[in-house]
Amino acid sequence: MRPSTTVNAICGESASAPALISGRPYPFRVHSSRQPVIPARTPCRDDLTRAAPHAPHTAGATAPRLPMEAQFSPAQQRAYQTVLRSLSVGNIVHLWGGDGLGKTTLLRELHRQQGGTFLNMRDFIDRLQSRHPLAIEETFERMVMDALREHDTVILDDLHLIIRVVSGCSGGYPRSGLLEAPAMTIAAYVVETGKRLVVGADYGLPDAFQQRGYGACIDDFEAEDYDFLCHRMLDAEVADRLEYPRIFRFASHLDGHQLAGACRWLRQEPELDTERFIEYLRSQGLNSNVDLEEVQQVALQDLKGCEEVIRSLEANIVVPLEQDELAMQLGLKAKRGVLLAGPPGTGKTTVGRALAHRLRGKFFLVDGTVISGTQSFYGRVHQIFQAAKENAPSVIFIDDSDVIFESGEELGLYRYLLTMLDGLESESNQRVCVMLTAMDVANIPPALLRSGRIELWLEMRLPDEAAREEILRQHLAGLPAELDQPDLQPLVAATNGFTGADLKRLVEDGKNLYAYDRVQKQPLRSLTDYFLQAVEGVTANRRKYAEAEAHARAQRAQQRPGFGIRAGYGASEPD
Repeated sequence: MRPSTTVNAICGESASAPALISGRPYPFRVHSSRQPVIPARTPCRDDLTRAAPHAPHTAGATAPRLPMEAQFSPAQQRAYQTVLRSLSVGNIVHLWGGDGLGKTTLLRELHRQQGGTFLNMRDFIDRLQSRHPLAIEETFERMVMDALREHDTVILDDLHLIIRVVSGCSGGYPRSGLLEAPAMTIAAYVVETGKRLVVGADYGLPDAFQQRGYGACIDDFEAEDYDFLCHRMLDAEVADRLEYPRIFRFASHLDGHQLAGACRWLRQEPELDTERFIEYLRSQGLNSNVDLEEVQQVALQDLKGCEEVIRSLEANIVVPLEQDELAMQLGLKAKRGVLLAGPPGTGKTTVGRALAHRLRGKFFLVDGTVISGTQSFYGRVHQIFQAAKENAPSVIFIDDSDVIFESGEELGLYRYLLTMLDGLESESNQRVCVMLTAMDVANIPPALLRSGRIELWLEMRLPDEAAREEILRQHLAGLPAELDQPDLQPLVAATNGFTGADLKRLVEDGKNLYAYDRVQKQPLRSLTDYFLQAVEGVTANRRKYAEAEAHARAQRAQQRPGFGIRAGYGASEPD
């Protein structure tokens, strides 16, 4: 997915005088990352489209212009008008936007209307085949300069594919930065001769183009763009039935490719409606980083003994995300920050599995596979957060967050979460729920837990007697019918203090003990005896774990003072 862009147009200095929009100089600056830097005052759309652009000169005859509204979605139309406005006052124009927003479509139409020549990466590769593989810059300069000598207007698409190779970001390209030299030659020639160069790229251009050029951005699609594109790809009667504001609220960062894929799949369904369209989008997982085929199938209702927690999760997270119409009517939003605390084995991670299956493409996971302290950690976390924001409303589930923070040295993620939870980066953060699980709340920085950041504090408690009986009954349900069913009462009485994971373990161990005696042709006892023997084994393991945990806590206490939140799972919410 693309980075979210809200810039409508950014202009740069020409070779001779500062370029003006709305009467003020406007530097075209693009950050070294993909995201364009938004200047102090972004010109509004009306600044760039209020006046009809001057008719630019053309190379040869131009085709008759079709009504703009018949060709482009509203976002594309605004960008196209900005390109025309920019061409009326400058020689170099940069059209940018994320994948699937229609850059190539706009540039092809510009070529049809304005004439000149159209270059893309196929032309570049064809030229590069006859040259040394490292002669990228020379090939680029020769291709563009040859085109400029023959045509007054040159349109170059997908320049970012070359920039990715030669920018040196990966550290493997030996001529990093050299592209600036041919870019300077090209830019100077364009300005001196009065010719025009239009470049399509996802993000930053060489400085020589930036300093002499104007910019036009295709905004992220809105509901009106979904409406336009779906009407282009579905029968009018079917497209008219769809409620695009609802579809947009469910998936607010779809691009043209994703919408086209959905329409192709659904166009054969004569009864297609909004619910079915959203159901299809949900089934595709959108951009969730979780492979559901690898996640144990479990539902929230399968968790026993934590009904209050489940009810709170349903009300504060699931309903605002799933019940779209009700959420729009009442202005419902998922809680911004949720802490799910409890001893090991009480079902915190299982809650995450259940939410992953329930929310599908709205669920994003940060767990042990994203290893804190590694070189790629922050990059991977940022990618996950960006994908969640682009699919908002959504949930980011950070499993075992206390383990990440227990050293007291993980300040980068700490500050990043503070920014996210305070909603300082963008409005879309308000529609992202960050859910943390923790065994030891004392390891989490206190500032993360204060009221207003963690809006919902839930405690996973040890199952009581009734819950233990229900959990055991659930795990024993798969026993063959010919076997005597164990007596649950002795097992329930012997497992006081067991977690749900402990109960699952004792059932598995009891079945193993029974199977061993059966294979060894030993006299068979009642199943209840085998499970009671398994209780002893699980109890011994729990004792060893407690001793190891106490030793680890003592060592950590000597190494650092901790974050100062008292441990325990009945703790009140800190200030």
